[in-house]
Formats: sequence, structure tokens, C-alpha cells
Amino acid sequence: MNNPHHPSEPKADKAGVRRHNLSLVLRTVHEAGETTRAAVAARVGLTRAAVSSLVEQLLELGLLVESGKTFSGQAGRPGTVLKPAATGPAGLGVEINVDYVSVCVADLAGSDRVRRTEPLDNRTPGAPEVLRRAARITAEVLTEAARLDLRPTGVRLALPGLVSGGTVRQAPNLGWNHVEADALFAAALARDLPVASDNEANVAALAELWFGSLGELRTFLYVTGEIGVGGAIVLDGELLRGAHGFAGEIGHLPVTPDGPPCRCGSRGCLEQYAGQSALLRAAGTRSLDTLARRAKAAEPRTLTALAEAGRMLGVALSGAVNLLDTEAVVVGGIYPRLMPWLAPAAEAELDRRVLSGLTPRLRPASTTATTARGAAALVLREILADPLAYGG
Repeated sequence: MNNPHHPSEPKADKAGVRRHNLSLVLRTVHEAGETTRAAVAARVGLTRAAVSSLVEQLLELGLLVESGKTFSGQAGRPGTVLKPAATGPAGLGVEINVDYVSVCVADLAGSDRVRRTEPLDNRTPGAPEVLRRAARITAEVLTEAARLDLRPTGVRLALPGLVSGGTVRQAPNLGWNHVEADALFAAALARDLPVASDNEANVAALAELWFGSLGELRTFLYVTGEIGVGGAIVLDGELLRGAHGFAGEIGHLPVTPDGPPCRCGSRGCLEQYAGQSALLRAAGTRSLDTLARRAKAAEPRTLTALAEAGRMLGVALSGAVNLLDTEAVVVGGIYPRLMPWLAPAAEAELDRRVLSGLTPRLRPASTTATTARGAAALVLREILADPLAYGG
């Protein structure tokens, strides 16, 4: 074990300490939404004078703004309210899914300021064309953001598949294999913005953690139903990525080992029972709207299809809950709309199979916690971590 005071280890200099404290203060204001210098000092353990100096620098960098006065009810002068700036550095998130592209610009407070979603069939064109179309939409959003005096400092792509190091190793529902997504998108966008990518279910789970209505809940399984089924795991407020970054792929968990073939090359995957395509096929319709309408009308074939999808979802979820001991299961994508018919069968399986008897209920994802907003927030976290690199 290294001695923490070993003379060969570099010590943080004054500039490094100040850089760290600038991040600490900015993150504290960001988390609070609005606060005062005194409240920040009490929260971070620095003197009021030190916090005031740091705040002045963040104001000069355009990362914080002051507005109005706040009264604490205690003796002393009222404090000036501090807020994250609504202009300047911002985050840009791009979700590319099987049947749509969604782009979001979020300001430093995390507020969704510009959004654009276009329905697109991304299965037919090749990956370069899909990424070019996404870049075109993104460029239009950047123009709108500039009119609001917002300056994204980077782009985060959310993609449905196994994503690592800027490459989509496999995205069965898009038909992508070993696609250099970051490089292709950056070339198509042709802007001086760093591009990074992540799995869309991971990003959706983080969006739920940061912008959803979970309250104090910090350990949950996130499952999203789109054309396929994606999943992510959050433990104690941190995303579990696994050894290679691919944790959470519940859609390709076999629920019937000898079941129908899946695009991934396996058989009997959850996706083949509870994915959107599988559900529509089982119900004998091509439209999610028609599926929901027939379910409300209690059409027998539709109810049977939804019950079977819910049952298989419950089988897969119970295994995950037994393994991870999560507090809740949050469902996104098409699932919140179908909860009245999916949840009873899924929760019956959970009740039957979860060993602890502490069966988590299915919770619909928050409508404010969109994947594109989560992707934008990943860029914001980089700004919050090093304000000096992005302010001014």
C-alpha cells in the first residue's frame, strides 16, 4: 500500500486545489437549483470568503448568475440568489433508435431547452446514412440553440446496442456490427465538438436517476421497451457497467432456451416476447396505437399477447431482482403506455419468483427523463467537473 504522504507522490498545487473547489461550488449550485453563498459554504465546508471568491470567478466565466435576494429568517443581511447560467456552455444529446432520432440541448441547470424528434426508419439505410441523417438534425438544433445563446461543448450519442470506445460492436435491431459511430457522426456533423457514445438504456437510466421522480430511491433496474428491449442497472446511485461496459442487456436474456431465434444469434430472448415488434406480431397488428386501442376494448388476442409479454417480462425481471436485490423496476419506452395490461402478469411472476418476498413494483419512467436529455446531461457533467475548461 502506498504511503499517502510519500515524498515521491505529487501534491496538488494551489491552482489544482482552486480548480477542484470551483467544480465543487458549481456542482453544489447545480444540485440545489438555486442557493446562496452562505448555504454553499455550509454545504462544502469552505469559508464564506473562499466561496465568495470562487463564486465571483464562476460569475466571470458565465457559469453562474445572480438574481434577487433570499431571506433566511435569521439575523444578518439577505443573500443573493445563485443559479446556474441559462446561457453559455450547454450539453447536446442525440438518441438514435430504430424508428426515430431525438436531439436535445440542455443548459447548465439540466433544463431541456431545445428538442427535436423525427420518426425515421433506421433499419433500412446503412449506418453511415443513419448517422448522416442524425447529424443533419443535430446541425439544425445547434442553429436553434445558438439563437438562445447556448453553446454546447460536446455531443453524447445514445445508441441501441453494445457500445464501447466509440464503436457499436453489435446493434441487432439496426443491423450494425463494428460501426465506428463516433467518427462517422463527427465527420458528418463537421463541427468542432467532441463526440462520445453510450448505450441508450444506460443513458435512459441515468436520466431517470437525475431527472425522474424516484425520490430517495438509488438502486433500481431500468428496462426500456422499444423495437427491442434494453436494460440498465443503477446501484447506490451509480451505473453498473460491468467488465466490458455491456451490463444490463436484459433483452437478450433467454427466457425460453429453445424459443424463437433472435437477431442476436441466440434463441428465446426476452426481446422475442416483450419487444415492440414481437408484441405487435403476436397481437396481429402493425401499430402501437391500434394495439392500445384493442387492449382498451378488451380484444381477446391483444390481451393474450400482452399477458404473455408481461409474463415473460416478469420471468426475466425476477432473475435480475434475485441477483441484484434492487429496490424497484422502472420501465420506459412503450411500457408505461401498456402498464395496465403488462404489469399484472409481470408482477405475478415477480411475486412468485423473488426469493426475498420483497417484490418491487413496476414503476413507469418519468416523462421528463428522456434519453436525449440524459445524454445531454452527460456532457454537462464534464463541464461541472472542470469549469475552467469550458467557461468564458
